[in-house]
Amino acid sequence: MTDADRDTRTLVLLRHAKAEQGNDAADDAERPLSARGNADAAAAGAWLARQGLLPDVVICSTARRTRQTWHGVAMGMTGSPPEGGPTGPRPTVRYEPGAYDAHPEELLSLVRTVDPAARTALLIAHNPGISLLSAFLDPEGANDEGLRTAELAVHRCPLGWAELGRAGAPLTARHTARD
Repeated sequence: MTDADRDTRTLVLLRHAKAEQGNDAADDAERPLSARGNADAAAAGAWLARQGLLPDVVICSTARRTRQTWHGVAMGMTGSPPEGGPTGPRPTVRYEPGAYDAHPEELLSLVRTVDPAARTALLIAHNPGISLLSAFLDPEGANDEGLRTAELAVHRCPLGWAELGRAGAPLTARHTARD
């Protein structure tokens, strides 16, 4: 492993999986995942495991659908609930109220607080903030549609988390469970 490899961080951005439709804006934070959303979250976790992208740190919005997305991702990565996975160390999970309805600058501020020793971080949040953060980190790699539900965007950061900034983390992979 080179010094550059040791210094590189991987930031995985994940838009929450598909949620049930809500009838009331006041209940938006409590919308649960749909059946398809649950399946897509598990598929996202399985893809992360196949790619060797198991997070050291997870930053997750406190909305019900993002928490359920994390649970599905964790199940897909390990085959067991996030509270007791038998395959390796569990990530540090931070449920952040500020990630709900956040602007990209607010999401970036959360990422900048990740433990410097962490190599891979997973941020689970909402549009438009999560898509705009991906475009901010790699303006060349962004697409006009942004991230779809349960879509992963993998960014490589050659600097530490605290130094992460505009155009500072090229997009190296994207994945969604469906076409």
